[in-house]
Amino acid sequence: MKPEDIRCQNDRQMFDTLLKHRDVIKVNEMIARQEEKGPTGLRRHLLATSVSLSKTMAPQVHKMADECIETLGMDIPLELYVFPSPQFNAMCFKPEEGRLHVMFSSSLLEGFKDDELKFVIGHELGHHVYRHHDIPIGYLLKGQQPASRRLALELFAWSRYAEISADRAGAHCAQNLEAVARALFKLASGLTSDFVQFNLQEFLKQVSEMQLFDDEPGKGAPKQDWFSTHPFSPMRVKALELYDQSVLANGKTSKDDLEVAVQGLMSLMEPSYLEGTTKTAIHMRRLLFTASICVANASDGISEDEIKVFEEFFGDGEFSGLNVDQLVATLDDRIKTAKEMASVPKLMQVLRDLCTMARASGETTEPERDVMNSIADKLEIPRSFICQSLAHEVEPD
Repeated sequence: MKPEDIRCQNDRQMFDTLLKHRDVIKVNEMIARQEEKGPTGLRRHLLATSVSLSKTMAPQVHKMADECIETLGMDIPLELYVFPSPQFNAMCFKPEEGRLHVMFSSSLLEGFKDDELKFVIGHELGHHVYRHHDIPIGYLLKGQQPASRRLALELFAWSRYAEISADRAGAHCAQNLEAVARALFKLASGLTSDFVQFNLQEFLKQVSEMQLFDDEPGKGAPKQDWFSTHPFSPMRVKALELYDQSVLANGKTSKDDLEVAVQGLMSLMEPSYLEGTTKTAIHMRRLLFTASICVANASDGISEDEIKVFEEFFGDGEFSGLNVDQLVATLDDRIKTAKEMASVPKLMQVLRDLCTMARASGETTEPERDVMNSIADKLEIPRSFICQSLAHEVEPD
């Protein structure tokens, strides 16, 4: 099975569409001009801030990487690095000077067993194989002229499907669903010792109990993982179980049925309430409408850039004629009503989009963060979710 054969269909389709978007083309042209002037200094930075893992120093890691390279049909020199961190993390960088660079946190290398690490390596190499770095999501979401509301939401949605593709590449390399699920369990829980015995069926049972199709993801995953550029960890396990049961992994489910099932899983994270007509969607939208005005008004009034972002979400002319003071006074009532109408995941979706709006209009100020933290407190959602949504690293990893 070739890597392109197992790529998530929505990743491929959205990737092809985004590559043709004028803003993506514009940023890629800017990056190309920079690269024509010479290397960006990535390798120099890695050598200065991390440790290069030679084959002599880490023969087993290189052996697994070589096996993944062969499985994925790659032909590019690979350099591996490790950096000190208690957080499990790994990342693959866009090639520079004809070499691909993959970096791991020290805790991940020490805490993951061979098949688990092989999944991680395959996942990172999958980002390169599927050319995910050709969509410069970091530049588009954090650049001097941040992406429009519509493009930002398309980028977030594509990024989540890109992670599904990379997970499949990792699973294709590891050829061990239990090891793959165990790796994601470690990422979700932070546990690596034998103090807690991992059980694949129990973990999958937990995922089933989340009632994903009823928009109730349950209490198993850390809340801050629910909405981001990555699907939350139990969702990734469920998507990989579906993949393992498909013809792509010698199972019986057709590829079309697999993609339909995965899209059903991923729909939980789509901002459909912005166009929805249900009472819940209306009150979620009203909360975002008011909350975004409150945040924008927190620092020296509402700027032209903030008005532009607001109208990209809610329509041209929607800001005109608003009584800002009167609207700000309704925030607590709208929070109360939204809490009564919407589940916690849906409320977090509103907060995620509020952070998207704040980032799109430029750097968030301390008063703006204070307002967002206050809204999170009243919705009984951890402030850490605001911090992660505002500062989350958006490059593929």
